[in-house]
This record gives sequence, C-alpha cells and structure tokens, in this order.
Amino acid sequence: AAASLVSYEASSDEGEPDSAPQAQPLQQQPSQPPLSTRPVTHSSLVPKLDLTPDVSGIEQATRDSRPALDPTCKELAYNPKADELFAPVLGPQVPGKSTAPKNTLTGFVEPSHMNDFHFETQRRTFHSYGYAADPSIDADAMVGNAARGAASGAVTVFEGVKKRPGDNRKRRTNNDPADIEGYLGPWGKFVDEALVAAPPEEDREYMQEYLAKKAKNKRRPEETPVEEKTTMHVPAMADYQGRSLLEPPRDAGVNFRSDEGPRKCFLPKRQLHEWVKAHDRGVAAIRLFPRTGHLLLSAGMDSKLKLFELYKERRLLRTYSGHRQAVRDACFSHDGSQFLSASYDRYVKLWDTETGKCVDRWDLGHVPYCVKFNPDPDKANFFLAGCNNKKIICMDTRTGEVTQEYDRHLGSVNTITFIDDNKRFVSTSDDKSLRMWEWDIPVDYNNISDPSMHSMPAVTLSPNGKWLVCQSLDNQIVVFNVHKGMKQMKKKCFKGHMAAGYACSIDFSPDMKFLMSGDGDGKLFIWDWKKQRIVTRWKAHDGPCVSSAWLPYETSKVVTSGWDGTIRLWD
Repeated sequence: AAASLVSYEASSDEGEPDSAPQAQPLQQQPSQPPLSTRPVTHSSLVPKLDLTPDVSGIEQATRDSRPALDPTCKELAYNPKADELFAPVLGPQVPGKSTAPKNTLTGFVEPSHMNDFHFETQRRTFHSYGYAADPSIDADAMVGNAARGAASGAVTVFEGVKKRPGDNRKRRTNNDPADIEGYLGPWGKFVDEALVAAPPEEDREYMQEYLAKKAKNKRRPEETPVEEKTTMHVPAMADYQGRSLLEPPRDAGVNFRSDEGPRKCFLPKRQLHEWVKAHDRGVAAIRLFPRTGHLLLSAGMDSKLKLFELYKERRLLRTYSGHRQAVRDACFSHDGSQFLSASYDRYVKLWDTETGKCVDRWDLGHVPYCVKFNPDPDKANFFLAGCNNKKIICMDTRTGEVTQEYDRHLGSVNTITFIDDNKRFVSTSDDKSLRMWEWDIPVDYNNISDPSMHSMPAVTLSPNGKWLVCQSLDNQIVVFNVHKGMKQMKKKCFKGHMAAGYACSIDFSPDMKFLMSGDGDGKLFIWDWKKQRIVTRWKAHDGPCVSSAWLPYETSKVVTSGWDGTIRLWD
C-alpha cells in the first residue's frame, strides 16, 4: 500500500511539477526496512486509486427520505415533481371508504349524454313508481325499488297508463275549418254527454228548501241607524272673548296666519303629553285640523270620534257617538267646519265639528274603507268613498245622491289622494294596483300594476305636490313621481320597519327633510328624505303604531296613535 501511494505521488509530480510543493516521505516503522523513494516509471504495473466519493445513491436516498404527499394538503413546503404529485395513493385501506377520485363534494362527476325525453321519462317513473333504470351501466339494472320494477316489468309512466272507462266513447267530430260556426276540432263533446244536470224528482223538494234558506241568509237584516249623540267636555266651545275653538289660538306662540311653515325642522326627543285611554279600544286614524293643525280628530275602534286641542291645556273638547261598529276613517272639509266618518256598519255620516250635530247620513250598502272630501272650495259639497265592493262612489252632500261611480278596481279600495291642484286623484286597492282618475270621469287614464308591487294601504302626498309616497306591504315605502306620469323611483326606497299587515300612515316634516311612519311593533321611524337612511326610532306605543302626523307649524312636534288606545304628543 505504501508503494502504491509513493507511485501515485511520483506520477502526480511528473504530471504537474509547478502546481504544488513536493510531498514529504512517509515515516516508516522501525521494524520495517526503509522504502525506496525512486519513482516508478511503469505506472501500468500499479493500479491507481479513485478517491472521489460515490454519490449515485444519494438522489434515491433523498427521494425516499421525503415524506409522502397528503392528497388533502393545500400547501407545499418544496417544489415536487410531476410524478410525485400524480403518484397513486398509498397506505392502509379504510373500511367502508371508497378510494375513487372525487372532483366534487359528493363524488366524481363525469360528463355523459342522455336524451331529454329518456331522462324525463325515468325521472317521472321514479317519482310515480319508485324505480328507474340505472344510467351508469349498460345492464338492465334498476335504481330504487328494484323488486317492484322487476314485478311490473320495468314499465315507465308512459307505458303503464291504463285507459279510463270513458275513453271508448265517441265524440262529435267536425274538422272542417271552412265551417266557422260548426267547427269542433279536438273540443267536440261526447255523443251521449248530458249537458244539463237536473236533480232527480225525489230531491227537488229538498233543493227548493235549500235555495230558500240560502236566499234568506243572504238578505241583510234591516238595522235601524244608531241615534247620534255628542258630549262636550269643556264649559263652552268658545274662549273668553267669544271666539270659537275652531279658530287657531293667538297666544300659543305660533304664527298661524303665516302661509309658510318652519324652514328647518328637528328630530323629536321626548314625550310631551299623553292622552291615556283616549279610546276604550284602538285608534284607527287621526286627522289634523286643515292648514293649522291646532285640533286633532281621532277615529276609534270603539265606534266613537273625539276632538282634542293640541295647544295650551290640550283638553278633550268633544265626543261624537253615532256608529254601531268601529270607525274606519274620517276626513275634515276644506275649512274644518264639518267632517265625515266612515264605519264598518256601512254608514257614512256628516258631522258639524263645533256643535256635534249629525248633519246627514248615508247607507252605502257596503263597508266604506276610506272617505275624502274634495279639497277644492268650489266642489266642497262632493266627497269620494272607496268601498269593499271594488267601487269608488262620488256623493253630493246637498242632495244625498250618487253623482258618479268609478268601477275599475279588482279589489277593495284602500286610499284616495287628490293631486294636480285637486283636478285628479289617485286610488290604491287590494288588487296591488295604483290608478289615476280625472275628476268626474269614470275611466282611469293611467293604471300602474306591476308583478313586483304589493298592496299599498296608506298613501300621502308631499308638501310640494311632487312625490306620492306609499306604504307597501313588503316592509318598505315606495315613491312615485307625480309630474312624470306617476313613475316609480326605484332608487328612492325606505326600509327598516315592519309594516306588513298594517295600514301605517306616512307623513312629512314641513320642510320635507324627514319622512316618518309607524310599524307593527309600536315603533316610530324617521328617515332622512334625501339619504333614505333611518335617523331615529323609538318605542311609541305598546301595540301597532298605525297613525302619525307632524304638526304643520311646529319644528319638532309629532303626534302618534296606536292600537293600545292612547294618543301621544312628542317634541
């Protein structure tokens, strides 16, 4: 071995004389003779040593030392090769778990072609009989109730239809299209078909008794009108100077003679006054005195109407009794000297506001859902009533006769609102439509009915007369532009309250900065008119808050009423 090293060193020195210093001779063991340092000239006689390490198995060892890739892993710490990514899954088999690849959450889905008719046939067969042909294999296999399919011969719904007993009857035929009067086509009747079904002789007597009883129940019993009464709760309906209480007060700190309301309004923050148990039952509607709003008229479900003052002592002035059932709606005349009341007893009555006397009454024969005086002073003797028989009738208070009838709705009429300087009016109904009418013309000139619309039981007109705001029963308030043919403003919508099922009234602030409405939970919502966002809301009543009104000459005073029978004033 030492000789081989010496020869290797000598050969290296000969090949590269200047590359490195000469190596020192190895130290010999004392027991052995010294080796010859003479270089060997015949290198072929001594084998050369290759000291380069063998790295042929390092790559395989490195590959084997890498951990196996988890098929469910979503992050890789190194860059694997393609054969590692697509290598077969190794490891123990889990009992009951399929090793088939999955490309969806529920399994592996591969495209296949099937005729639409065959697919529909198998789907209907499985729905009717409980079995269908297995489309994944070519053999005659069944999916579902295979036993029933084998018993019936795997018939489909189109193959298993049995003829009905009457299918063998002959029909009258006339397929000549030139015969316009006698052409029957596929609609010909059976030859022996009886067109009139008459009861047998023994049943005719019972049939006559049944029809007579039905006609008797259909007749409404004649009800005598309730005697109208009034109760005055103040010493006199005049102040100390003899002025009627219908005139606005002059010492309330408000200029009622001004034609303009406040220029800037604010949000109410506290309860100012409460009329506890204003009605024994819920309050259906409240109406402010025309123009000034210093008096409040409430229509209750206890069949009474009450008049309150909103300034100074805020007293209950007068109670009007004269209906047999709950009062549905009320409306002041243009000057407030009279008002109408509509009740579920089918009567509309005209009252004198100051004296409490019932001026006139009309039995409409149907329940009036809304009444509205014509605001035009020249037509102050006319009023409209929307009834549950899908009609709007116009009556003259002087003669008591129906002067016009508007019969175009398909459901009960809910609201009537005058627009365009009282030349036209808008009505909404349970048929989910909004119709526009010319005064005294019984044909609507515009009908807005969209499949996406809902019934709108409460409608109000903005102070500037440009916007018609409607309470929709899908828990939102929709807006229509009066000056653009009643176009719905899709982007102007107010949401956030729960008003479905209730006719919650809507009202504006005098400066049109805020819009307010109650909801079925007894809350009062106030929105910003421009931004359509809720600026405040609070619990106003224990029951549904169905009526609310903003005083026309006040910056922040609001009056509300609900089904709990109370009326509250907020500031």
